[in-house]
Amino acid sequence: MPHKVTISRLKLHDFRNYASIALGLDGRHVVLTGANGAGKTNLMEAISFLSPGRGLRRAVYADVAREGAAGGFSVFAAVDGMQGEIEIGTGTESGDEGQSRRLRLNGTPARSVDELLDHLRVIWLTPSMDGLFTGPSADRRRFLDRLVLSLDPEHGRRAADFEKAMRGRNRLLAEPRPDPQWLSALERQMAELGVAMALARRELVGLLAGIVEASRDAGPFPSAVMSLIGFLDEDLDRPAYEIEERYAALLADGRYRDAAAGRTLDGPHRVDLLIRHREKDMDAARCSTGEQKALLVGLVLAHAGLVASMTDHAPVLLLDEISAHLDEGRRAALFDRVDGLGGQTFMTGTDCAMFEALGDRARYLTVANGTIDED
Repeated sequence: MPHKVTISRLKLHDFRNYASIALGLDGRHVVLTGANGAGKTNLMEAISFLSPGRGLRRAVYADVAREGAAGGFSVFAAVDGMQGEIEIGTGTESGDEGQSRRLRLNGTPARSVDELLDHLRVIWLTPSMDGLFTGPSADRRRFLDRLVLSLDPEHGRRAADFEKAMRGRNRLLAEPRPDPQWLSALERQMAELGVAMALARRELVGLLAGIVEASRDAGPFPSAVMSLIGFLDEDLDRPAYEIEERYAALLADGRYRDAAAGRTLDGPHRVDLLIRHREKDMDAARCSTGEQKALLVGLVLAHAGLVASMTDHAPVLLLDEISAHLDEGRRAALFDRVDGLGGQTFMTGTDCAMFEALGDRARYLTVANGTIDED
């Protein structure tokens, strides 16, 4: 059984519709119920800021601060984490203009928000992800990269550096007579970073497929068959240096084409994650809404299990409006799977009765107009 990571205290200040709240927790799962617009998802979003990035809404930081607040927002959490007890404080300050946020660990400024991954991993599933299988490929890449980041803390930095190098190459190609040596240097950087990204994604898909296969008989959730297409599909079995040479050559050969298009047409930024319903042998995009939800839940649970296995610490799970599209049997199976992961999970819904199968494994809180009370 992996070690349990829990949030014991949570404080918010000027966060969305919360002026100031302090919440003490006891290590059990947490169920937040209340009317739509009460602030349930806002609380989940605050917890998602205990991971790198812009949270589960991918919001501009200036939009996160409570309307009318004089400064920015702050989130504080006391966590029994992967390296022991830790106090985490993050947020923005007046003058940041929503462009960045600060992070303190035990009161000391952190070098980077990536240090959060040393203490806990946060995984979420939200209603906005329900269209993952039918939406644009960019959504699936973003979903995939979040999965990779939970296991490989360097993945986010590689992706950011790749994007920076690609933007530099695109700007250079727009010039009348671009410097070929500068182009070659940028393309070499893109090749190293892009291939590392592609191999990390491929490894994650392979590991996740193993977890999905092992849990096929563990409950009523369908199995997902995953594959990646769109970037050196026939070459990723070769040694990394050979793949880098291949991609660098593709970039060099495609300079005139990319200059005419105004963008780079080959690379890991063009990859798509394909998902099929194994039992029906059907593309996920063609499945019913309920089947798509069940597939997505199964994938997220499998990923949480993979993170627990690889890190020996169960992740913190955020399941927003999780009961939607799930019948009573699947809800009960979900709660058993979540509990079996050995971690702490936060769940939201409008009706407390939907979580009856959890029993005393969870603490039940009611959210209303920026306040939280025991149910």
